[in-house]
Amino acid sequence: IVDMLLGGELDAAWICGLPYIERKGSMSLVAVPLYIGVPLYRSYLIVNKDDTATQSWKDLPKGVFAFSDRDSNSGWLYPQWAMQQAGVDVKTHFRKTFLAGAHRNVVEAVAEGLADAGSVDGYVWDTLNRDNPSLTTRTRIVEKSETFGFPPIVARNELPDVDKQTLRKALIDMASDSEGRRLLYRLNLDGFVEVEPSLYDNIAEMSRSLGRMP
Repeated sequence: IVDMLLGGELDAAWICGLPYIERKGSMSLVAVPLYIGVPLYRSYLIVNKDDTATQSWKDLPKGVFAFSDRDSNSGWLYPQWAMQQAGVDVKTHFRKTFLAGAHRNVVEAVAEGLADAGSVDGYVWDTLNRDNPSLTTRTRIVEKSETFGFPPIVARNELPDVDKQTLRKALIDMASDSEGRRLLYRLNLDGFVEVEPSLYDNIAEMSRSLGRMP
């Protein structure tokens, strides 16, 4: 999606804060979702419900760990950083790691026992817990991260400002419209707001500490 946006195939997209902060010179913030009243979310470390021993990043099982995607903060960057802080060497600690491709896939892998642990977007886990509790109740949240800026709606820089403003207004006005509120409910969101790029500073700090950003 990011490549399509930067290549001009898309005018706007809903992406993670990580690719935004690493390429913010090429894209513009349009709006950010409100979740539980704020434009913030957390990363969750999860294990299978039958695992009662794991209590932190420091005592992760030495089996299989599921990441979501390399362009994900909550499913790739943050867990890499958290493991580093906990003294866990991702290259040697686990028997295997893999990219599940999506946060739901991480939850399913941990629930089914295909992975011993995984890191997911807390908003996704919470929304699955609302809509499909038979899945999430087969997992257990071990730890929640600090808050990060919620994945934003961005536009390519070349999109005319009037179009960016029109899109921003449409998103922000959703909470004031009955059809918009129905869509927001389906998404498990409260609305959209305009924010400053500094909302993503802590993601940038982690990216720099892991050598992804200069």
